[in-house]
Order: sequence, then C-alpha cells, then structure tokens
Amino acid sequence: MVEVRAARPADAAAIRHVLCAAFPTPAEADLVEALDRDGDAVLSLVAVDGGTIIGHVLFSRMAVQADDQPLAGLGLAPVAVTPGRQGEGIGSAMIEAGLRAAQSIGTEIVFVLGEPDYYGQFGFDAGTAEPFASPYAGPYFQAKMLRTPVNSPTSGRADYAPAFADLS
Repeated sequence: MVEVRAARPADAAAIRHVLCAAFPTPAEADLVEALDRDGDAVLSLVAVDGGTIIGHVLFSRMAVQADDQPLAGLGLAPVAVTPGRQGEGIGSAMIEAGLRAAQSIGTEIVFVLGEPDYYGQFGFDAGTAEPFASPYAGPYFQAKMLRTPVNSPTSGRADYAPAFADLS
C-alpha cells in the first residue's frame, strides 16, 4: 500500500533518484534541491511503497499580489512518480494530500504550469490564473483558490521563487 507523507532530510537522495528517473534531464532534481537550499520549499511530500520512495511533489513559496493585496500563494512543481509506477494514481494522491496540507497552513492560492486536462481534475483553471501577470501566462498557467475571496481578483502578479529562473 502506498503511503503519502512529509519528506524528511534523509529522503533527499531517493527524491533526486525519482526526479531523475521521471524527467529527461536532472533539471527538476536540481530545482528541488535549490528551492530547498534557498528556504523556498514549503511542502515536500513523498509516496512510499514497501519502504521505497516512488514519488515526490513539491509546493514552493510564491510572491502573489491580487488587487494590490498580498495573497499567501504556493507553486506546485514538480510532480514525479517512478516511471514503472506511473498511471496508478500516485501523483494524484500526492497532489490531493499537498493541497489539503497547503490549505491547512493558510495558503490562499496555488499555481501550476501544466497540462490543463490533468490539473483540471484537481480544480486548477487557467481562468483563475488569468488576472495574474506572470512570465508563464497562457493556457498552461493555472491556479486554484483554496480560500474563496469576497471578490475575485481582477489584476495581480504571481512570481515563482528565484530558483525557477534557473530551470532550463
């Protein structure tokens, strides 16, 4: 049975292994390490099966302004599952656990850059992200409000942690 839990410092090598296996280059693994080193990793979760880490998801700090007011925001990225275990719902379980954890710590909005059909099942929507200026603006830049605002934002800005600028 797969367990989703908070990552521990001792999990770092296994997390890197999963990220390097799931993506074509080590760029995402390097990003996770940089976010952690910079203190911008807020929620880091792993999926464990039989004592082996088979998945990882990270939620990192973002600077978010909506209608000139700060919003507590996180960025969801990356999500990785060992290739032999993809398609089993492990990534979904980690994302759902991460969203619950994000809400429990007072996060108001979460952004993701990814496939709309996939992330839409978790409530992410490009329309929610549309008022926020970002270098990633477009149909793949999506957001999910974790706390319903009195009024929907009409303008704003969403800036990922500095380590994202180095992702190539």
